[in-house]
Amino acid sequence: MSKLEIKNLNKTYNPKVVPVKDISLDVSEGEFLTLLGPSGCGKSTILRLIAGLEQPTRGEIRIADRNVTHLRPGDRNIAMVFQSYALYPHMTVYENMASSLKLRKISSAEIHRLVTEVAESLGLTELADRKPGKLSGGQRQRVALGRALVRQPAVFLLDEPLSNLDALLREKVRAELKQLFASQKAPVVYVTHDQTEAMTLSTKVAVLNNGSIQQLDSPHLIYNRPANQFVAGFVGSPQMNLFVLKCQGNFAMLGDFGVALPNMPTVPPEIVLGIRPENVCFAGEEAGKMPAPQVIKGEVYLVENLGMQNLISIRIKGLESLTVRVLLPGDRQWNSESIELIFPPQLIHWFDVKTGERIPD
Repeated sequence: MSKLEIKNLNKTYNPKVVPVKDISLDVSEGEFLTLLGPSGCGKSTILRLIAGLEQPTRGEIRIADRNVTHLRPGDRNIAMVFQSYALYPHMTVYENMASSLKLRKISSAEIHRLVTEVAESLGLTELADRKPGKLSGGQRQRVALGRALVRQPAVFLLDEPLSNLDALLREKVRAELKQLFASQKAPVVYVTHDQTEAMTLSTKVAVLNNGSIQQLDSPHLIYNRPANQFVAGFVGSPQMNLFVLKCQGNFAMLGDFGVALPNMPTVPPEIVLGIRPENVCFAGEEAGKMPAPQVIKGEVYLVENLGMQNLISIRIKGLESLTVRVLLPGDRQWNSESIELIFPPQLIHWFDVKTGERIPD
């Protein structure tokens, strides 16, 4: 069974530059893992270590229960798709896809069968005789994917393969990728800084920052139960509202108003409240039914039209420096600039001010 195992993987260039800090994770057969994070978080370095393009300072990499930590890239039975496509410009589509198979001395008949089968699945049959210079960006990307697929590797590695495509083409190819790898058994490790790619393609996501895994979970849990303040702020567009609030009794104070705190052994002086823009509600007719501290008054000062939705920025009464952003359907109306908000308790995320870790509900 194909499986990728990484144990205590570390890469140190010097004491001040440690892009990968003791990473451990498993990717089983049929799983699609995305390494997600900002530039410089270590995600591409991890991929290069798995591929054998760099050597780890310490740790172990196992593919299909075989220690490959110090093997050359060509001996690891992996296939990698690069951001730049890396196609041979003097070769046709067919020759590019067949090139790695020829190096492995596979028979011509078997090469023809594998290339023809993969080309058909990717819609490249009619382009087989063209060279990369006569292909569009999306077609080149599919050729690069085809070259990886024909190898039938133990692990697929993809390094931001869609970043060079325009927005519309990226959406189309992303859908094709999801269908394509759903039928593959080999583990997939995919690197991106694009949250949409991570959430739509993956069976699990590893969110990285400063060389460490902040959370390794399903896309659903990454979004709905972020493990810490970094994940909460990084995942989601528009970004989650995050406020450092003073605690007073059993409430976190928002200007003249308060939000009920979760049950805690001791109430800290300050706490971080997080709520996603789409989860903030207008009080409306419900305001009279809610406990007074949970109704928050504010004033609309900015409306951003996002097409199907409006992103509204609201200043809180008594704390004008604090802005709450609310995401509403494009046809939703509000009566005046003065507005009352409710933060549904079940949709609030609480984080420790000092550690940034999630406080259990």
